[in-house]
Amino acid sequence: MSTRKPIRKAVFPVAGLGTRFLPATKAIPKELLPIVDKPLIQYAVDEAREAGIEQMIFVTGRGKTAIVEHFDRAFELESTMEERGKDMSVLDSSRFTPGDIITVRQQVPLGLGHAIWCARGIVGDEPFAILLPDEMMIGEPGCMAQMVEAYNEVGGNLISVLEVPQDEVSSYGVIEPGETRGALTEVKGLVEKPPVAEAPSNKIISGRYILQPEVMRTLENQGKGAGGEIQLTDAMARMIGQQPFHAVTFNGRRFDCGSKTGFVEATLALALEREDMGAEVRAIAERLLAQ
Repeated sequence: MSTRKPIRKAVFPVAGLGTRFLPATKAIPKELLPIVDKPLIQYAVDEAREAGIEQMIFVTGRGKTAIVEHFDRAFELESTMEERGKDMSVLDSSRFTPGDIITVRQQVPLGLGHAIWCARGIVGDEPFAILLPDEMMIGEPGCMAQMVEAYNEVGGNLISVLEVPQDEVSSYGVIEPGETRGALTEVKGLVEKPPVAEAPSNKIISGRYILQPEVMRTLENQGKGAGGEIQLTDAMARMIGQQPFHAVTFNGRRFDCGSKTGFVEATLALALEREDMGAEVRAIAERLLAQ
């Protein structure tokens, strides 16, 4: 019988300043900007919950307390809605059992690897998931649910990947692929933002990870990499060959909500699919395009 530990914890790196969305993010965390009527961070948290993850760990920075408040109980709001007979189910996905939301501070912006390392005390000796909210992944089932299913089969470390045109690989972390079986690909190496001519594949890392706790000890003594930051990709690369390492090709859609155009694309795509507004949004878009 397998003794593989379940994935119960997820880390969300949300300490970034969101400078590409200024002035909107001067006082509001980028992760709370809405895609239609739900904050960006909520999509990632819902994805984690769908995958059976119980504990959400937010790695935050200064000015990010509103993220935690979003998942707290808004007593005045809920009391007022209840008194007026309003539908309360709209708030269900933002409610959590006390103790299932935990925050830690990344006091210095030293990169994604450093942000993950900041959660080491909470992760402990368990495997854990990482979800980057900027990477909005839409699928049925969700990306993390697909990854947990793969983890239950092969264990070890997993990353989600997507295939992109070869001329775009220099903007991403790229895998060196080994044997492929269905959606699973053995990972033989990882390269962060390689020149197009040197990229080992067109399979890019797409913001979802399941890692073993040993990655924390690797990050502990790791120096700075690309961009003068502590890169998670470098730490994962050092673990290849020591533990099983696979990529899961995500069956779904990805929106790069770290960019303004990606954010607008995600908003339009999801709005068009809504039963309550899709037809009206399509008519608006057609009218604007006809001008």
